[in-house]
Parts: sequence; C-alpha cells; structure tokens
Amino acid sequence: MKEIAKLLIGSGALLLMVGILIYLLASFGTKWPHWLGRLPGDIRIQKPNFVFYAPITTMLLLSILLSALIWIIQRFFK
Repeated sequence: MKEIAKLLIGSGALLLMVGILIYLLASFGTKWPHWLGRLPGDIRIQKPNFVFYAPITTMLLLSILLSALIWIIQRFFK
C-alpha cells in the first residue's frame, strides 16, 4: 500500500512541475514547437460550428518519450 501512495505522490509532484513549467513558458510568450500536434496521424476535422481534434501520433510519441524517461529514472535509482 505504501508503494502505491509513493507512486501517487510522485506522479502528482511530476504533474505539478510540468504544469508550472507550461504556465511559465506561456507567460514568457514561449510557444510549443510548431510541429507538435501537427504530425502525420494527428486527426483534425473542421466543419462549421464543429472542430474535432485527436492528436494520436503526438500522444504516442510523448508516451514513448515519457516511458523511456521513467525507465531511465527507475534504472538510476535501483
């Protein structure tokens, strides 16, 4: 049970840090890279009064990067 609590606390701290980073970047006028969210495989359907956006490829890429980062961190702390 303690491991789950540690995992939740760590995840919350990570989300908080990412949120603060995004907030600070936005307040300084820094934009995301122009290609992020516009990769091949990202779905965008635009019609009058309706927009559907599903960044499938972007989410897969971010998932792979975050998984690799977590794997590296776990290997470092063992």
